[in-house]
Amino acid sequence: MEDTTGSNPQSLGFTEKLKSWLSWSWTYVCLIWLGMVLIMIYVLWSPLKLQETLTSASVFLNTLTPKFYVALTGTSSLISGLILIFEWWYFRKYGTSFIEQVSVSHLRPLLGGVESSSTTGLFSSVNGEAEPRPSVSECKVWRNPLNLFRGAEYNRYTWVTGKEPLTYYDMNLSAQDHQTFFTGDTQQLRPEDAVMQKAWRERNPQARIRAAYQAIEMNHECAAAYVLLAEEEATTITEAERLFKKALSIAGKDINLLVYIKRRLAMCARKLGRIKEAVKMMRDLMKEFPLLGMLNIHENLLEALLELQAYADVQAVLAKYDDISLPKSATICYTSALLKARAVSDKFSPEAASRRGLSTAEMNAVEAIHRAVEFNPHVPKYLLEMKSLILPPEHILKRGDSEAVAYAFFHLQHWKRAEGALNLLHCTWEGTFRIIPYPLEKGHLFYPYPGCTETADRELLPSFHEVSVYPKKELPFFILFTAGLCSFTAMLAMLTHQFPELMGVFAKAFFSTLFAPLGFLADKMESFMPSSFWHQLTRI
Repeated sequence: MEDTTGSNPQSLGFTEKLKSWLSWSWTYVCLIWLGMVLIMIYVLWSPLKLQETLTSASVFLNTLTPKFYVALTGTSSLISGLILIFEWWYFRKYGTSFIEQVSVSHLRPLLGGVESSSTTGLFSSVNGEAEPRPSVSECKVWRNPLNLFRGAEYNRYTWVTGKEPLTYYDMNLSAQDHQTFFTGDTQQLRPEDAVMQKAWRERNPQARIRAAYQAIEMNHECAAAYVLLAEEEATTITEAERLFKKALSIAGKDINLLVYIKRRLAMCARKLGRIKEAVKMMRDLMKEFPLLGMLNIHENLLEALLELQAYADVQAVLAKYDDISLPKSATICYTSALLKARAVSDKFSPEAASRRGLSTAEMNAVEAIHRAVEFNPHVPKYLLEMKSLILPPEHILKRGDSEAVAYAFFHLQHWKRAEGALNLLHCTWEGTFRIIPYPLEKGHLFYPYPGCTETADRELLPSFHEVSVYPKKELPFFILFTAGLCSFTAMLAMLTHQFPELMGVFAKAFFSTLFAPLGFLADKMESFMPSSFWHQLTRI
């Protein structure tokens, strides 16, 4: 075993050295090959009668009418235009160039290239050096702390609009969450638990509901079945609350079930206007289960406290959770910015600020907004209603468009309530992008933006929503190339059709100029090399 493990690094090192050597030598191999081709053409010039062939080809080209050249350039323009349309469609749908993707996937290994660096991310360490880390954690998908109820909210949207607000990917993640959360120990599954485990995996909502009723028939105290009915069958929040209370009464000592049900009951109270009751339930839940901070219950608490306009309590929660050692979120960053903006926004005037400069409080508010925008640059357009909102998904990607949708859906009303806060945001948020280094090789206050956010957001958000992308991707080279080629060939076709004689003279002058260096090199080689040498080569 030791010999096997010890030999792997050596073999890997040899492979890497071989690849690097091939990559280094490829340029020189190509040059040598090109030189050999030129020599062979020169050597075989007489045996193959290339001179006569070129003469006959030139005679043939001279006999062609201008219509042929119009058709040739027009066909080239049409083909490049079709390639351009396909490339543009592929780029808008998948965020990359098809030709570039195929080239990277198939040609790079042949040329000895290494894999794309997108598989690793870079953390900025304390001393400013870059530290590699896997990209999996960069695009970790989180459960939305404020996700809506399927039966009472998502389904009602579908009934009214005919659109599905949730993607299959999002619902599949929820099914995995429920399976893990409610049926963790697969070794001691009761019959009704096995039915519920299958129910969470069902794609058809009616099949899930039927399975829940089947589990209740097997055991009237199956709390997970009532949870499913409250989430998916209840058409009102009141009905969902009743089913959750029934589930709570029979949940027993299952911590996962207790935490989930109590949280959803607190959210029901919030939606039904009993906000103080909801705040108390959330505080009690956080005290009872302090180690479950990963569930982000504090974000539910922040939203409820903002609805009560209890800004001192909001600041106290932020002081606990807006810590450098804890993962950030749009809720944390933008709520902090809202509190600081609220203190100065009612009297803020951009004209006055430009004349006298920003006060200390205004500077703190602007810095907080810049910090929030750097963390998630998609949020301001939703808060400023420059982009339409949709129902938030059940899972979000931090720093992505899905998180921005979820935050703005619940917190837009709180920004509107603070007089002048949106005006201050409107005047200052775009200044953030002048602070962030370009091309985002390293962040200013946070880590660089992961490159996988667009792909993950497209999986989480419905197809009718236009996903916000930051940083904006530059157009791939092949789209620009095909656009230029299409325009150039179309222009040639038009000019050849309008001015056939003039374009014929231009084409002859162009090709004679193009091949003049080759003729010059051939003459020089004949003058340097003895005629007997070339004669012997031709005989060989």
